[in-house]
Amino acid sequence: MMPVPVNDAASLLLVLAVLLPILGLCAMLGLRGLHPERVARVAVPLGVALAVAILVEVWTGGRALHYTLGGWEPPLGLRLRADGLSAVMLVLAALIICAAALFSQREFRTPEGVDGDTRAPFTFWSMLMAMWSALNLVFLGEDLFNFFVALELLTFSAVTLVCLDGRTATLHAALRYLLFALLGSVLYLLGVALIYGRYGVLDIGLLHELVQADPVTLAAVAMMTVGLMAKASLFPLHLWLPPAHAGAPPAASAVLSALVVKAPFFLILRLWFDLLPPLPSPLAGQLLAALGAGAILLCSLVALRQARLKLLIAYSTVAQIGYLFLVFPLAAGPLAFWETIGWTGGVLQLVSHAFAKAAMFLAAGLIAETLGHDRIGEFAGLARRLPVAVAAFALAGLSLMGLPPSGGFVAKLLLLSAATANGLWWIAAVILTGGMLAAGYVFRVLGAAMADGPAGEPGGPPSPLARQLVVLALALVAVALGFVPLQPFALLGIGREVLP
Repeated sequence: MMPVPVNDAASLLLVLAVLLPILGLCAMLGLRGLHPERVARVAVPLGVALAVAILVEVWTGGRALHYTLGGWEPPLGLRLRADGLSAVMLVLAALIICAAALFSQREFRTPEGVDGDTRAPFTFWSMLMAMWSALNLVFLGEDLFNFFVALELLTFSAVTLVCLDGRTATLHAALRYLLFALLGSVLYLLGVALIYGRYGVLDIGLLHELVQADPVTLAAVAMMTVGLMAKASLFPLHLWLPPAHAGAPPAASAVLSALVVKAPFFLILRLWFDLLPPLPSPLAGQLLAALGAGAILLCSLVALRQARLKLLIAYSTVAQIGYLFLVFPLAAGPLAFWETIGWTGGVLQLVSHAFAKAAMFLAAGLIAETLGHDRIGEFAGLARRLPVAVAAFALAGLSLMGLPPSGGFVAKLLLLSAATANGLWWIAAVILTGGMLAAGYVFRVLGAAMADGPAGEPGGPPSPLARQLVVLALALVAVALGFVPLQPFALLGIGREVLP
C-alpha cells in the first residue's frame, strides 16, 4: 500500500467537515435563537464545498485521507479517515442537507419583527446542524466507541425533529423511535465492550490486523449488527419508522429517510467488510439478505394499502432499505468485494434511493401544504395544481421502480446481475418482484393525481416555484445516476485496507 501522509493540509478538511456544523450551531446559540436560518445560509454552502473538496482530493489522489486528533496515534488517540465510500457519503449528506435547507427557508424562518415564537425555527436549524455533524463523524470515524457517540448525537437530534410540532401523535412516534434507538445503542455498546475485552483496541484499522472469527468476536459483531439494524429500521425492527417519518416536517422526513437510516447501514458495512475476516460460512450474509427480502416484499405490500401519502412513502423507505442488505452475499466471491458489481450496485442503490426518497417526502410536503391533507383518494386534479411537484414524484418513483434511465435501474440491474452470477436466483426473484410492487404504489399515487377533478380543494395556495424546483432537482439527480457505467466503480475501492 502506498504511504499516506497524516495531518497534512488536505487531511485537515476532515476535521472541518465535522466541526463546521457544530460551529454553525454555536453561532445560532450566540444569536440567542434569532435568525438561525441566516447562519444556515452561510454554513450549508461551506459544508457542501468541504465535502466536494474531500471527494476530489480522494479521487484525484487515489488514496484515503487520514487525520490523527491531537497527534496521538491509535489506540491511545482517535483518527479520522476518508476513503472512497466515505467521500461519497459526505457529498451525499451535504447535498441532501442543502436541499432540505433551501426547502425550509420559508417554513422555518424567524417571524418578522421577532415578536413571534422562535422556538420552532431555532430547534429545526440547530438540530439539522447537529445531525449533519453526527453524520459526518459516522462517515469519517475509525473508532468503534466514537461511532457510538456519533450515533447517539444523531438519534437525539432526529428524535427532536420528529416531534417538532408537539402533537400527541408525533410525541408518541418520537418516543417509540427513542426506545428502539436506545435498544439498538445498548446492543451496540455491549458488542463494543466484548471487542475491547477481546483485543484491547477499538480502532478499525488496528482491529483489521488482529481480529479472528472466534465465538467472542462473532457474538460481538452479531449484537452490534442487530443494534444497528434497529436504528436502520430493517424488517422486522422497522415499527418505529413509518409513524416517525409520517409525522415529522417534510424536510426532516427527507433527511431522516435519505440519511439518518443510512448511517447505521454504513457502520454495518464497516463491521462486515472492514473489520471482520472473511466468514467461513455464507449463511450469515444470506440471513441478512433474507431479512432484506422480507422488507422488500412485505413492506411494499403494506405501502400499497396506505391511504396517506407520507405513510406510503415511509413504508416504501423500509422496503427500499431491504435492497441494501442484499449486498452481503452478492459481494462475496473470488474477487475483492470492492471489485464486484454487487458492491457497486449496493452503494448506488443507497445513493439513488437517498435522492429519490428526499424528493418524494418534499413533494408530499408541498402536496399537503397546498391541499391541506395528504389523502391519496382525494388527489383528483392535483397534477394541474402542482405539476412540478407531481413530475418530481414521478421521476423519483421511476428510480424506486428500477426503470431506465434512473439510478435505481442501474443499481438493481447490477444487483440482479450479481445474483444470477452467484446462482442466488431467489434474490433475483425478490429484486424483480420488488420492482413490480414499487410500480404498484407509485402508479397508484400518480393515477389519483392525474385524475379529473376540480383542483380546488381547501388548503393553501400553490407553493412557490423555487421550492418545487428544489424537489425537482433531487429527482433529476436520482434519474441522472442512471448514466453511470455498468461496472465496478474504482472510487469505491480507494482506501480499502487490503488494497495492494
